[in-house]
Amino acid sequence: MKSLRLFLILLTSISSGNAQDSTSALFIGNSYTYFNNMPNIVADIAASFGNHLDYASQTPGGMTFAGHAGSANTYNAMNSADWNYVVLQAQSQEPSFPYGQVNSQTLPYAMQLADSAQAISTCSQAMFFMTWGRENGDPQWDSINTFDKMNSRLRLAYLRFADSSNASVSPVGVAWKYVRDNHPNIMLYSGDGSHPSYAGSYLAACTFYASIFHSSPFGSSFYGNLSETEAFLLQQAASQCVLDSTQTWHLQHHDSLATVGFSYQIDAINLAVNFNENIDFIDSILWDFGDGNTSSESNPNHSYNEPGTYQVQLIGFSACSGDTMSQEILIENPTSGIQTIAGALNYSIRKTSNTELILEAEETLSLSNLSVLDVIGRRLGVNIIQSTTNSIRFNVNQKGPVLIYFELNGDPKFVRIYN
Repeated sequence: MKSLRLFLILLTSISSGNAQDSTSALFIGNSYTYFNNMPNIVADIAASFGNHLDYASQTPGGMTFAGHAGSANTYNAMNSADWNYVVLQAQSQEPSFPYGQVNSQTLPYAMQLADSAQAISTCSQAMFFMTWGRENGDPQWDSINTFDKMNSRLRLAYLRFADSSNASVSPVGVAWKYVRDNHPNIMLYSGDGSHPSYAGSYLAACTFYASIFHSSPFGSSFYGNLSETEAFLLQQAASQCVLDSTQTWHLQHHDSLATVGFSYQIDAINLAVNFNENIDFIDSILWDFGDGNTSSESNPNHSYNEPGTYQVQLIGFSACSGDTMSQEILIENPTSGIQTIAGALNYSIRKTSNTELILEAEETLSLSNLSVLDVIGRRLGVNIIQSTTNSIRFNVNQKGPVLIYFELNGDPKFVRIYN
């Protein structure tokens, strides 16, 4: 025991050197959340690492998702603060009922609550509380009349809720099974074989700590009324079940939601670039084009005064802390002011300006019957500026991909270019 205590003290001292984290969570559920004031245990575990959880609860006994979806008190609690997380817990049996019943009587209300949670602010996330099977299952249905059967149904249902509403899952039921399988002497249930004992609530709290803070509860100095050994085993179980599978549970840390990225296309003739943003959880953006100019447009087109290498940044701002992407872009002058965009051994198509093209053939060959088609074969308008036996200068009033048709010494040619 002495060596275990020293090991945990060492882990705690290491953890205390990390940057502090502060977040908020509203717990919406019923007695499974209310018992032993589970959210407060999460806050105590967080505090043991120097982190802070601001929380509130809305947990009337026996409340279903449908009940919460129709409750003004639930929505008042949601709107009382800009919660980073809104935790949603169903009545203990309802997600394990037959598939069709869950789809009609539970899933729509789970989605409604998740949508309302995500509408609170840019950075508000819905997180489902995956509960556990009863100690001996639910005898009213053969498909859930053991713990393992019921627990498996709950797991699948909560993942379905999350997948249907772009939400995450705190896998308490998975940690519960791990402890029952590996540490059966730890009693997770109270006397009714359904509600959690203090150890059960502590395990749930450890799972939520890992799910919310994306950090292991292993090494927490807060044990509640548990022995160090029990607390250590429950911390370890929660850490393993959450942090080994964060993608499975769709977990995202509250201050790392914001992401930005961009793509671009260069118009070498005009020394211009067309930029396209790709952003999530962003309230506003700022482009820095690397030449002293900026823009707050979504997909700007920017012209540079001269060739060169430019460091372009897209900066996203939001309550989720924001994100930045940088990309070095090379702007080159086309050779001799002319850009060859298509060619073969005996002809070439070149561009001399944004709208003007030249079709040229070898001196011994003749060009005729020039026309331009779009990609589905419709003839486009062409303005012939100058034409000789082996050279045609023309304009095409069409941007994007086009087909150039011409005859070279009477032989038909098709050339696809991007105008």
